[in-house]
Amino acid sequence: MVDPAPRSGPHQVLLALYALFVLAAGARSLVQLATDAGRAPVAYALSVVAALTYAAGWVAIRRASAGRDGFARGMLWVELAGVVVVGTLSLVRRDLFPDASVWSDYGVGYGFVPLVLPVAGLLWLRRLRARSVQTPRPSTP
Repeated sequence: MVDPAPRSGPHQVLLALYALFVLAAGARSLVQLATDAGRAPVAYALSVVAALTYAAGWVAIRRASAGRDGFARGMLWVELAGVVVVGTLSLVRRDLFPDASVWSDYGVGYGFVPLVLPVAGLLWLRRLRARSVQTPRPSTP
């Protein structure tokens, strides 16, 4: 079992930010789709994808604190790839983004938190793994 310390400090901050972004991206996409779905369907659909990714990221980070970090590592890389691909696409193909998505311009509308968040999660996982390697596991009879 992993040391319970990861459930405080950085772990709690990551969980809070992921929960906030589930709500922010989800609410944004629902309002956009409900009010004017035809204006920027690609951007609005990508906001839905972002919300679902943040929800999966929240679950993954929660599970990682209990020693199951494989899903979290995969989700964080997928999320980072999504931010980079959508961010680049929104700069190169502005016609697809007449309105912004959560990940447009690498998350500029959210203070670049969408770009920093998966990197912070990956760094936390790295620290968590290093801590679990240094902490000897008690032997079982």
